[in-house]
Amino acid sequence: MKKRFAFGLLGMTALTGVVFAVEGQWQALPEKAPEPADNPTTEAKVALGKMLYFDTRFSSTGTVSCFSCHNVMEGGDDHRPTSIGVHGQVGGRNAPTVWNSAFLSAQFWDGRAPSLEEQAKGPPTNPIEMGMVNLDATIARIQAIPGYKPYFAAAFGQGDTVTMDNAAKAIAAYERTLITPDSAYDRYVKGDKKAMTEQQVRGMDTFAKTGCTACHSGPTFNGSANLPMGQGFFMKFPIFPGSVYETQYKLTEDLGRQTVTQQDADKHLWRVPTLRNLTYTAPYFHNGAVQSLDEAIRVMAKTQLNKELTKNEVQDIVAFLGALDGPFPQQTMPRLPPTPGDLLTAN
Repeated sequence: MKKRFAFGLLGMTALTGVVFAVEGQWQALPEKAPEPADNPTTEAKVALGKMLYFDTRFSSTGTVSCFSCHNVMEGGDDHRPTSIGVHGQVGGRNAPTVWNSAFLSAQFWDGRAPSLEEQAKGPPTNPIEMGMVNLDATIARIQAIPGYKPYFAAAFGQGDTVTMDNAAKAIAAYERTLITPDSAYDRYVKGDKKAMTEQQVRGMDTFAKTGCTACHSGPTFNGSANLPMGQGFFMKFPIFPGSVYETQYKLTEDLGRQTVTQQDADKHLWRVPTLRNLTYTAPYFHNGAVQSLDEAIRVMAKTQLNKELTKNEVQDIVAFLGALDGPFPQQTMPRLPPTPGDLLTAN
């Protein structure tokens, strides 16, 4: 039986006014994302994946792409409470950021995809998101665009390589370049004690003392970095029911992972999200109900730890979370192959 929980809170000792884990609780983000043995990252794959990521022809109406909900020109999301798909349909969950998703051991809020490759196959056939009938119809769109063939050949070799599996591998390869190391926090834990402000250091201390690291640990602050791929780090939300926030923000209307597993034990379980680049990804939580970061901190403290923080504690934690914002690799819009006149039909 797979473990559903994996806690990252380690033994701590005070050092120069900051709480440090004796076994390395504070970890910098690696300079390179992990990649599976069957999909090594290459320049050709990344180039193809970037094209497919931006291509709206993956959707039934030719209007929605991965980029539509995961804007890599900014925070990697779309800033809506829940995303809009084909025909203006509104989804039920907030779009998670794509930045640093390569470090997650499970994808989607409910962890239903074990890898970036599998995640890439989800939205095209979701009736609300991209609305294609099935994956065969999805890749048929790409096969009908002659200009894509040489890019697939460069990435995967000659022959029948324009397949959905290869398209997903290419998108995943591109997404593994979307990482943001070298934040002020990363530089700080590597030894540059001037990288973070006094308030950020104080917030780091408050973050740990409050108990936030029980879930938000590891280099991406979403749990252990050592979980096998596909075994996500999940946590019940809310742990302490009955607060005013539960009703105000409708925190329990969505059953979370239980909608995937159909197991009562998974009711209101959610994959713990990364805390990196949070200043770019408002509104917050699975339903996008909380608009500000300081309010999100108050909600989490009460619902997960049964604590009420002071105004100064909240402000210090906000400052610390700002230190997790890393520099984004420059993104340029790809040039896509031309569209045959009969490619898009009325939908």
